[in-house]
Formats: sequence, C-alpha cells, structure tokens
Amino acid sequence: MKSTEVHNFNDEEISVEIDRLKKKQFELRCQKVTDKIEDTSQFKKVRRDIARLYTERRARQIAKSEDSEVTA
Repeated sequence: MKSTEVHNFNDEEISVEIDRLKKKQFELRCQKVTDKIEDTSQFKKVRRDIARLYTERRARQIAKSEDSEVTA
C-alpha cells in the first residue's frame, strides 16, 4: 500500500483497514510460532502499512483542529 492510496481513503475506510491489518499481523505472529510462515518480510510490510494509516489519520485530526481554531 502506498501513501497515495491512503490519502484517497475516507476516515471509515482507514479504521477498517487498520483493523484488518492488525488481524493480519496477529495471524503472522501465530504462524511464526507454529513455524508455518514462508515470507518473513510480511512483518515489516504490515507494520509499515499500519503506521502509514495511523499517520494519515493523525494528520487529518490535526488539520481538522486547525480548521476549527481558524474559524473560531
């Protein structure tokens, strides 16, 4: 997932995607314990995708609060 894709998500889609990736991260950890994981690079990819989504959500919160301060 690229940051340009994340910018196109609405707030609800970001929350849904975070939940989906958190579940995937948990499944990867379970596979690691049972030695069934084939592609260990997935850990890094999922972790970074989650961070991208959190960053975009926080940037929107900051932008929204700045807009409300300007209008107030």
